[in-house]
Amino acid sequence: MTPRPRSRYSFRRRAGALPVLPLAAALLTSTVALYMALVAFGNITDFDTNRAFVHHVLAMDTTFKDPDLTWRAIESTTLQDIAYVLIIAWETVAAVVLVVAGVVWARALRGSGGFARARRVSTVGLLMVLLLFGAGFIAIGGEWFAMWQSKAWNGLDAAMRDFMLAAFTLLVVHLPGVEERGV
Repeated sequence: MTPRPRSRYSFRRRAGALPVLPLAAALLTSTVALYMALVAFGNITDFDTNRAFVHHVLAMDTTFKDPDLTWRAIESTTLQDIAYVLIIAWETVAAVVLVVAGVVWARALRGSGGFARARRVSTVGLLMVLLLFGAGFIAIGGEWFAMWQSKAWNGLDAAMRDFMLAAFTLLVVHLPGVEERGV
């Protein structure tokens, strides 16, 4: 009698290999955490570079100068600085939440359970990133302040990349089977 060949799945289960979907969710969440931490760190340590970006976008001084739009401009440097500090604070909190999510994923992958908690914490952090880049940069900066009109101060491409990375990660985190140990 010839022994039946083992499937890869049964071999992996016996060998104690990590489940693929939770591992993907953990790595993607940790990637976004690293990215957001570096963004916040860069904005804190090189404050003036992106401060100028926020000032120009809010002042609408590099748009088409259409009075039907420029009435929206915020020319007060104090208000511009407040907006920039709030952006940095949001980025920092999102980074911290996502780092915590990465740690929770790592613990869950080591067998202590907690995939549901890792999924919840990841969701909070990823939604923060989506709100920042989707609502903040794409909608408010891009449309309300007409950032799309500026050749020099247009961050829509970068915001879209950041938005898509967080959105893709959120989808992976919520795929069926991410919480199950044997996947």
